Amino acid sequence: MMGGMSDYHHTYETWRKDPAGFWAAAAREVDWIKPWDQVHAKVDGLDRWFVGAECNTCWNAVDRHVAAGNGARTALIYDSAFIGAKTRFTYAELRDEVATLAAVLSDLGIAAGDRVLIYMPMIPEAVFAMLACARIGAIHSVVFGGFAPAELATRINDAKPKLIMSASCGLEPGRVIAYKPLVDKAIELARHKPQAGLVWQRPQLAADLAQGHDHDWAGLVAAARKKGHMADCVTVKATDPLYILYTSGTTGQPKGVVRDNGGHMVALKWSMSNIYGIAPGETFWAASDVGWVVGHSYIVYAPLLHGATSILFEGKPVGTPDAGTFWRVISEHGVKALFTAPTAFRAIKKEDPDGNFIRKYDLSAFRTLFLAGERADPDTVKWAEERLRVPVIDHWWQTETGWPIVANPVGLGQLPVKYGSPTVPMPGYDVRVLDEGGHEVKRGDLGAICVKTPLPPGCLPTLWGNDARFRASYLEHFPGYYETADAGYMDEDGYLYIMARTDDIINTAGHRLSTGSMEEVLAGHPNVAECAVIGIADALKGQVPVGFVVLKAGVARAPAEIEAECVTRIRDEIGPVASFKTVMIVGRLPKTRSGKILRSTMRKIADREDWKMPATIDDPAILDEITTALKTKGMG
Repeated sequence: MMGGMSDYHHTYETWRKDPAGFWAAAAREVDWIKPWDQVHAKVDGLDRWFVGAECNTCWNAVDRHVAAGNGARTALIYDSAFIGAKTRFTYAELRDEVATLAAVLSDLGIAAGDRVLIYMPMIPEAVFAMLACARIGAIHSVVFGGFAPAELATRINDAKPKLIMSASCGLEPGRVIAYKPLVDKAIELARHKPQAGLVWQRPQLAADLAQGHDHDWAGLVAAARKKGHMADCVTVKATDPLYILYTSGTTGQPKGVVRDNGGHMVALKWSMSNIYGIAPGETFWAASDVGWVVGHSYIVYAPLLHGATSILFEGKPVGTPDAGTFWRVISEHGVKALFTAPTAFRAIKKEDPDGNFIRKYDLSAFRTLFLAGERADPDTVKWAEERLRVPVIDHWWQTETGWPIVANPVGLGQLPVKYGSPTVPMPGYDVRVLDEGGHEVKRGDLGAICVKTPLPPGCLPTLWGNDARFRASYLEHFPGYYETADAGYMDEDGYLYIMARTDDIINTAGHRLSTGSMEEVLAGHPNVAECAVIGIADALKGQVPVGFVVLKAGVARAPAEIEAECVTRIRDEIGPVASFKTVMIVGRLPKTRSGKILRSTMRKIADREDWKMPATIDDPAILDEITTALKTKGMG
């Protein structure tokens, strides 16, 4: 591996030589009610961390800092670009909000082990709700606000919540989305019926509350506050679930990823200083949503466990009001590190290719930009580096792991950046690239990216109520390994390259090709803002790649000319073996609300296969646009 002044290699070897000792040392950063009997053990054949220990996550995220004399430190900054609101909460204020709401939940009959479904916009009450559940040992399951009723119903049936906490509405650019009718419809569709609803009324739109079922959130909190009614932290086992977070499953049935209390705290606390280079008291911003894993890990839990200040941002990278919103937030709140998806930067780059908005703000406090959630194409990384003049760090992890698998550990001393690589495995992750038979491939060869078990603390111990599906989904294909379902390769220096989801590796006339490498080439075209490549069925070659490109704002050239240049670029850089002949310019690409391009749905449309509207799609109309574009090329 490459050297430099980083402590990474020493730290990774320390973990490798003594994993239990490494995590026991990291666990000293967390307050325990009772220490563990075993750092790691197999329980019913599955891996568990800090077995026998007792703790409380809310105590560690909130009360501990107040007890240590840091109650006046800012814990949370709410910034809504939609309504121009900005509110700060100190750790002491956050504790009082959470303890009061937790008392309300207890009064509604919620106890340790009960599930509470949270369906909320990006407002402070969403964070209070998560922490209030953690405080009393209830298991929260956050569902992204605005999810369709049918999808919400599947999660209600699986988690069987006693209570649904929601708000009257969510905000999108130019529109207000009523949440209560969506929740009501989901309950109507669901087999399981929650006992009650708790609704936060937003001034933009009031919701009708069902008599005898729904409660007014603000009213109950005000009454509890008047009485000084607050709930204490409840003792839970380290191995008890903290939350369930649903991720899409290949069968269409979502998978309930379980996160435990103990290992989760240890891993996230370790990551804040060692990976993100953030000190307690500094401001960290994950520009995501609490409905996704990034929001759970790096808006709510990790910054607060670390005693840092976290930003809760309600807005978009462009359009609220312009492509300078991110720079305003960084400048106003003294953000040291921003963590967002490459999609956000591609959107900003498309609207403001020269970075004019960046120059309008004082970004002198800003140190690091972290990207994750999808592949960070070198073109976007270089654009951000040149305009922001700070390190741009790509890193890679999953809903299932809860924290980075592969990263460039800024806190341990940054390693040299290699464009296209999220860098190297973090302690706890023994990453291997395997062939179909489960054997390691040569360095530089494409294969399935897997992690030798056990997975480190913080990763999913199982799926909610379904150990068998957990084993079948992740552990059975490659015995002794966790299967990430991502494909890629490792170079001679141990740097990992994620090229595609395993099902995005296409087979063209016997050649295994990565759609990711083709996207990298297309993204390098000076007129291209973003792109996607999919493999579609071909009677002669099995599959052939097709490219979709979105142009930068203001490009006035002939589309046919740009399309021809894109085809030439692929032939020049990857070769005729790619059989790349078709590129189509489209107005936009279909994406999930978290910014992932829906390649598999595009492929199904092109192959005339049956497909289902993805639950997480941002705008369903885009799929009609893709269908039309394919038809104009004689496909789909």
